[in-house]
Amino acid sequence: MDNPAPAKPTATNSPQTDDRALRFDRVELAGAFGDLGTLLPIVVGMILINKLSPSTVLLAFGLFYIATGYYYRLPVPVQPLKAVGAIAIAYPALITEPVIGASGIIFGALLLLFALTGIVDKLAKLFTQPVVRGIQLSLGLVFLKKGIELIVSPQVFLNGLPGRFAEYHINLIIGIVVFALVLGLLDNKKFPAALVALAAGIISGFALGGFNAEALSIGPTRMQVIFPSLQDFWTAFIMLILPQIPLTIGNACVGTADTCCTLFPQSSSLSKSKAGKFALTMGIANFPAGFFGAVPMCHGTGGLAAHYRFGARTGGAPVMIGAILVVMALAFGEFGFALLAMIPNSVLGVLLVFAGLELCPLVRSLKGNEEYFVALLITGIALAVPNMAWAFGIGIAVDLFIRKLRIKI
Repeated sequence: MDNPAPAKPTATNSPQTDDRALRFDRVELAGAFGDLGTLLPIVVGMILINKLSPSTVLLAFGLFYIATGYYYRLPVPVQPLKAVGAIAIAYPALITEPVIGASGIIFGALLLLFALTGIVDKLAKLFTQPVVRGIQLSLGLVFLKKGIELIVSPQVFLNGLPGRFAEYHINLIIGIVVFALVLGLLDNKKFPAALVALAAGIISGFALGGFNAEALSIGPTRMQVIFPSLQDFWTAFIMLILPQIPLTIGNACVGTADTCCTLFPQSSSLSKSKAGKFALTMGIANFPAGFFGAVPMCHGTGGLAAHYRFGARTGGAPVMIGAILVVMALAFGEFGFALLAMIPNSVLGVLLVFAGLELCPLVRSLKGNEEYFVALLITGIALAVPNMAWAFGIGIAVDLFIRKLRIKI
């Protein structure tokens, strides 16, 4: 009889072990919720500010998560596009639902083109290990910074409700308590850390008045086909897609593939976990979803680290979180969205902090001052300049310059 899959990949894995099997246990479920700190702030913000349909958005994420888990057999995440989300939330008057739908259509079409023509695999050669490690370190520190900001924020809830006892720094107090709980339970299989954090978040959200009593309706919210105009497509391309594409190639394609190899070095599923495959699945998911006004979606190295940090080791985690999102979208609608929106900011911040702490140490695999120079240069620029694409571009150029001239640092 086959032994159960180990909690972490080791050099002694038996070649007979079916490491492609999906697990649906308590620890895998905990890992499924590990990336909520990345998912919820952007998704909730875009639903509230850009007036998107909760059911459409949650259904798209749920279906993509389920397909991702079954196809890759690893805890590959599904995340909102960060550049698109940030710009959409910042400019709601310009970035309307049709513009967001247009961005998904363009994004999906471009990724399908890149994947089917092999362009992604050619671009991936520019992302050497120092560049990839710089991307991962940058994202890890960004997660740490954003997580701490959410923990110390005076605002308790993403949905804007003031909440009770906000004047007593209740969000910070919850963050400290949940951080201690997660730290103490990080490797606990009986009481998985992410499940405890989620339960604490929902209980405290109810207690502090974070649930919107008006959102008691069940069943799906409005879902309709979107027909963007030519102006919508132009706005989407200029404002949303151009800043996003470099991030997607570097992080969602190349970075995710590298992180899969790092965390699961002996998995037979790595044959699918390639940059070109990630571009293909993102293209397949986003192109049709854009016609319904869904939030554009991607994979990501940070989300993979987050799922892994809280216990996910197979595609069972994406399947489970996907199924939950589908049920919330179709059966609960506004009610399900209100449940997600009432999780305190500090709880999401704690999840982000631990995801960042999983990413940052990957830089230790670099060798020599030259490789560290490139990685740290990318990180410094990424933290100083809002558009991380500049950091990737400069890092690639400097890396090529150092290699061509054989410069020693």
